[in-house]
Amino acid sequence: MRSLVYHSKGCTVYDSKGNLIYRVDNYDSKSCGEVYLMDLYGEVLFEFQQSFGLFKSCEGCNSNGTRFRLRKNFKISPRGSSSSYKAVMESSKDDQQSCYKILNHGSVFIIEDGSGRLMAEVKKKQSNVNGLDFGEDVLTMVVEPQVDHSFIMGIVIAYGLLKCKL
Repeated sequence: MRSLVYHSKGCTVYDSKGNLIYRVDNYDSKSCGEVYLMDLYGEVLFEFQQSFGLFKSCEGCNSNGTRFRLRKNFKISPRGSSSSYKAVMESSKDDQQSCYKILNHGSVFIIEDGSGRLMAEVKKKQSNVNGLDFGEDVLTMVVEPQVDHSFIMGIVIAYGLLKCKL
C-alpha cells in the first residue's frame, strides 16, 4: 500500500492501458479501520469498515444503498480444514441478497457468483523479464464482461483488508 496522499496508506488501480481508474486510501496512517475506494476524480464509490470479534469481517457500502459483508468461511472435512471467503450483498432497492465466493488457489484467487460463475481472477503480476519481481502488492485482475468493476474492486479491497494486505 502506497498512498497518493501524504502520511496515509493506500493504493492505485490502473487499467490495461496504464490509465488510473481507482484509488484506495484510508487517510489515517495508524489504522485501516475505515478505507475508501474512489474513482480517479476522488468520488467515493465504496466505504469499508472492519469489525473485529470472534469472526473478523469487512463491510462495504456505497451511496446507492448497496452493502456487502465479507467474512471467512470455515469448512472442516476429513481431509483437513480449508477456507474460502463469502460476500453477501444486500441492496436497499429490492431487499434481495446475492452471494459471492472468493476461492484462494495459492497465488491466484477467483471470485464467483452464487451459481459458481467466474466473475474475476486476481493474481500476482508476472514480468516478462527473467528475474524481475514486481513485489507482493502488484496484482493483475481480469473481470468478466457484464460485471460491475467497482463492486469487484470492492470485494478485492475487503479481501485485502481481511488478509491484512492493505
